[in-house]
Amino acid sequence: MDALEIAAGLALVAGAALQSATGFGFALVSAPLLFAATEPERAVGLLILLGLEVNLLTLGTEGRRPEPLARESIVMLAWGLPGVLVGVLALRALSSTALQVAVTVGVFTTLAVRALARRRRASRTARPPRWAAPAAGFASGVLTTSTNTSGPPIVLYALARGATPVQTRDTLTVTFVGFALAGVAALALGGGDWLPRGAALAALVPAVLLGHLAGRPVFARIAGHHYEPVLTALLVVTALAGLATALV
Repeated sequence: MDALEIAAGLALVAGAALQSATGFGFALVSAPLLFAATEPERAVGLLILLGLEVNLLTLGTEGRRPEPLARESIVMLAWGLPGVLVGVLALRALSSTALQVAVTVGVFTTLAVRALARRRRASRTARPPRWAAPAAGFASGVLTTSTNTSGPPIVLYALARGATPVQTRDTLTVTFVGFALAGVAALALGGGDWLPRGAALAALVPAVLLGHLAGRPVFARIAGHHYEPVLTALLVVTALAGLATALV
């Protein structure tokens, strides 16, 4: 194991902690070094499978009943299924730079629109338009199998919906599980060398578990008054980091 592989393993621990603490961000920390350490399709495969581990741990090991936005989660998953197929095509047809530029522009445009809307409408309980959940689901599905940065569309929808921190985190977790399963199926049907090596996967599973356990108490601290600012900042960092990685 060389230095780059060790660094990628440490990044996976940090990414799992961030995902456990906020509901997303696993790929933000993990993807750059993982893409540098292995082939793009195998990197996406690893990110999907290890991200699935983090999300299943969140749903099944915290001793509580998950509270996702159930109806919206179903809608987003349904619209995300064709998105994961489009994402496979995008992964093989477009450059990583083009994909990350599109993600960055989309995140900042949506944040700007949301900021303007909040200035005009004081109520946090007003529902977003009907097309918002399908659009978020489709976009997240595309991003699952193209860049594995599928969190921003769901986060933006949950914030616009006025979801609580627990609802937002659990909605992200539930949809990520669904998208991961669909993403694995889409990659398998599409062929290609995406399946991670068994030894690498076995070595990284405990690292992800460690990161998840480290992130749990962080969520408890920020869930009160700091959750939305943390998510907004994380969205901006996700977009900028992805763009910088693609350009460099």
